[in-house]
Amino acid sequence: MSKPSIGVIVGSNSRASINLQLAKALAKLVADKADFEFIDIGHLPLYNRDDDANTPQAFVDFKNKVRAKNGILFVTPEHNRSVPAPLKNALDAGSRPYGQSAWGGIPAAVIGTSPGGPATSMAQQHLRNILVFLDMPTMQQPEGFIQWKEGLVDADGNIGAASQQFLTTWMEKFLAWVERNAKAR
Repeated sequence: MSKPSIGVIVGSNSRASINLQLAKALAKLVADKADFEFIDIGHLPLYNRDDDANTPQAFVDFKNKVRAKNGILFVTPEHNRSVPAPLKNALDAGSRPYGQSAWGGIPAAVIGTSPGGPATSMAQQHLRNILVFLDMPTMQQPEGFIQWKEGLVDADGNIGAASQQFLTTWMEKFLAWVERNAKAR
């Protein structure tokens, strides 16, 4: 596979999101090895199956972006021990109507950050369960439960020295996962 095209979906729609900061810094770590596109989910209307017969254009455009990717990197916070509502909405919108899912077969990875000790472990587990149903081969190891601390991402948007080796290796393993599990096109 030549340079893979990776879609990055951040589970938060906050402009000040620490997960968005992490996602941008992760992409910088391996920018020479893949092309990254951040796929916005904040503008998507709330999914309603009543609209399946006349799919909103925002969903059509979103699904086309997803389908064009070789892999998807999910970077998500945890809301009430689960995935945030905007992310769940995007997953539902991208999988409907039944039989027209954009997700199927696209390799994925899940990572996230939070100031708390367990980071985003529960949200990641819930997301992995959803991704199994959506038929997305999802990287299992290494896991990425990243505690947000001063210096994780510096003022220039780079991963700090204390986490750089682990997160560079994590991203390299993700890119290898994408190559190994390439979706037949």
